[in-house]
Amino acid sequence: MKRILLASTLILVSLISNSQNFEVETLKLSGETNKRINLVILSEGYQSSEFDKFKTDATSFMTDMFTQSPFKEYTNYFNVYIIKVPSNESGSDHPGTASDVSEPASPITTADTYFNTSYDSFGTHRLLYSSDYATISTVLANNFPEYDQSIVLVNSDVYGGSGGTFPFTSTGTSANEIAIHELGHSMFDLKDEYYPGDALAAEAINMTQETNPSLVKWKNWIGTNNIGIYPYASSGNAANWNRPHQTCKMRYLGYDFCAVCKEGMIEKIHDLVAPIDSYNPVSNTLEPNTFPVNFGLNLIKPVPNTLESTWTLNSNNVANNVDELALEASDFNEGENTLTAVVFDNSPMLKIDNHNTIHASTVTWKINYSSLGIEDMTTKENSFNIEMYPNPTENTINFTFKNRNNSTLKIEIATIDGKIINSTSVANLETKSIDISPLQSGIYLANFYTDNAFVGSKKIVKQ
Repeated sequence: MKRILLASTLILVSLISNSQNFEVETLKLSGETNKRINLVILSEGYQSSEFDKFKTDATSFMTDMFTQSPFKEYTNYFNVYIIKVPSNESGSDHPGTASDVSEPASPITTADTYFNTSYDSFGTHRLLYSSDYATISTVLANNFPEYDQSIVLVNSDVYGGSGGTFPFTSTGTSANEIAIHELGHSMFDLKDEYYPGDALAAEAINMTQETNPSLVKWKNWIGTNNIGIYPYASSGNAANWNRPHQTCKMRYLGYDFCAVCKEGMIEKIHDLVAPIDSYNPVSNTLEPNTFPVNFGLNLIKPVPNTLESTWTLNSNNVANNVDELALEASDFNEGENTLTAVVFDNSPMLKIDNHNTIHASTVTWKINYSSLGIEDMTTKENSFNIEMYPNPTENTINFTFKNRNNSTLKIEIATIDGKIINSTSVANLETKSIDISPLQSGIYLANFYTDNAFVGSKKIVKQ
């Protein structure tokens, strides 16, 4: 995965600044950089003589991170790197300017560091931060432009950290928990589940003003794993906002992420990384008369594996939940044949039946067969998201389709017994609405097809 620096100011900074190349070291390698989430840890307040300590501190954070859900289940989706950025002095600034404590809560000091981090940011003693995003972006652009997320590890044993585009964390008490919490903000767009203040309150994965259990965005989790609708406070503006859990890591360090946050994090992982690492055979690599023909998928599997697959040949299901499939000459029709493997995640941390989004990846083989054997074969890989909302609904249901190959999605609305009552197509990046108000109340199916292959279905609840 590659983060593209689109902002012209950042590009300009990168071009005119002295190109400084620092040592990059791999802590965890799960696969190719363009097929994994690349987490890069930058050193701040470490002198060159302290780089061994930096590696130890970064490794400690990484180890803790991948013992916690959902990171431990999706560990194979991540690479982790460190960039050894030297500072002239150790530590970080403590200006003693916070308004939330009696200063000096820590000894007032300054440190000549590369990213100029400081405690007491925005008047809060524990808020460890630097506004020098340009320098951070330049270091990343010059040394590891393929990064997906970066975190700045500050060589200070005083409690502190912050979120934002680039999260910061100290190495003091609860440092690893702070870093994982801050990644919840920066990488997964999670809100604090303690009240973050009026300026930061907003609709998000785990924050809402909705109080109706049938409409709240985490309705599929209500009553499970202590998920509910909990107001942030009993008075003031905070009372207008609600969180899904009382002891999530986004509220208290030392706890697990709640089920709602885990689901949102997995959704983001699926947005960034397709579960198909590679496949075989690729275009035109088959011998004409060699049978059986072996087709295979190399998958990036969660731990334990929750990936499922369906294989269809000419729209007929031929296998489920296998990584390899062998086909004989008698399996093919004369002319063009279409073999499609669809891979999706059936993790219990995703409420599949009620969830509004389908993430899936496909490989399609187009195979021309004649009495002489396989004459030609082409392959295509695709990843897509299908959003369906609102559900349940009385009148209108919306479908949004996004995919890598600019394919078109075919949607068939059917009764439970398979009778098709509506059919439409949705282009890439398009949203289409279907009026189902004439239908009787009950359960219907939305069946999805793309690249001439069935890719999944979702239940529609017509109220």
